[in-house]
Amino acid sequence: MSAAPQAPTAAALRVTALSKSYGGNTVLRDITIDIRRGETLCLIGPSGSGKSTLLKCLNLLEAPDSGEIWLGETCLTAPRADVDAARARIGMVFQHFNLFPHLSVERNVTLALTSVKGMGREQARQTALRRLDAVGLAGFADRRPAQLSGGQQQRVAIARALAMEPEVMLFDEATSALDPELVKDVLAVMRDLASGGMTMAVVTHEMGFAREAADRVAFMCDGHLAEIDTPDRIFESADHPRLRQFLSQVL
Repeated sequence: MSAAPQAPTAAALRVTALSKSYGGNTVLRDITIDIRRGETLCLIGPSGSGKSTLLKCLNLLEAPDSGEIWLGETCLTAPRADVDAARARIGMVFQHFNLFPHLSVERNVTLALTSVKGMGREQARQTALRRLDAVGLAGFADRRPAQLSGGQQQRVAIARALAMEPEVMLFDEATSALDPELVKDVLAVMRDLASGGMTMAVVTHEMGFAREAADRVAFMCDGHLAEIDTPDRIFESADHPRLRQFLSQVL
């Protein structure tokens, strides 16, 4: 009988030797990385490099083919891991908002609180109002998603994720579907979270955000984690030739 996996040293999330393929296409190749508690880690790289797939594996929306994922001292990839319990500890915000159009903003935020956490409606309502206030939408609780701009809808999605009191927040290109003038408000919320000590992994094409808000920046290409370092090192003195080429095209 194989030995049970051993908990790694303290980190919010730790990934070891993670690989993922779709048919004959290998998307992630032996990824090993840790996300420290209170850290903002930005993942950058060309389209198709595996960034979004890595984030989906961290939240178990995609099952890795091999490797381990640890959330604190819980191995999420262990055979009998409680996937639902793990997902409740990890908030995720996608490119598209995925709000329920027939529900109010408040109900979009409270739904998981009442159905997943079993929270009473009034407590859930107060939690929702507090989180909506934190993202600048205190007066929008009774509106429907169609009455909001794209940036406002994305901030509702962030409030919904935060209401679950996650240990880690994952952002998968959270601003890429927004009109340029709406991006800044969403990035401002994410900066506030970063400065407040939320542990975050952020897939982004917003290089300014990565440079200003990240503690570390990871560059991915061809399914590999090619380089990871501080923003100054990544943007000012990158070693990897593919990273230098990428930055020359996006900056």
